[in-house]
Amino acid sequence: TSYDIAKFIHVTAISLSITGFIFRFILYYRGSGFRQAFWYKRLPHVIDTVLLLSAVVMVYQLGSNPFSTPWLAEKLLGLVVYILLGMIALRWGKNWPVKTLAAFLATLVFAFIIYVAHYKEPFLLFSY
Repeated sequence: TSYDIAKFIHVTAISLSITGFIFRFILYYRGSGFRQAFWYKRLPHVIDTVLLLSAVVMVYQLGSNPFSTPWLAEKLLGLVVYILLGMIALRWGKNWPVKTLAAFLATLVFAFIIYVAHYKEPFLLFSY
């Protein structure tokens, strides 16, 4: 079905997104010259756009409202935290301990998002 195709694309984009984040952090940590490459700067945006679009398609096909479905709301909040921590890890962090802690926390938040999505149950904020 079209939902299964959207879910496959979404899960593939998820895998590429976290792998790319970890890979980019390692390259950043090592001071690699690849950080100036076209693929390094553009590919994450393409992957994340595919990830977002596939999520929107799945929510539409399910007929859900992400703001009134507790597990989707928690997943979206986790996504915002993940993005902010990723920005600290790759750009805004002032020193390596801060960047490393942010990368570690971003990876934990990513795992949290996967947990909530897999079980379709809120875990922290909306678990009443």
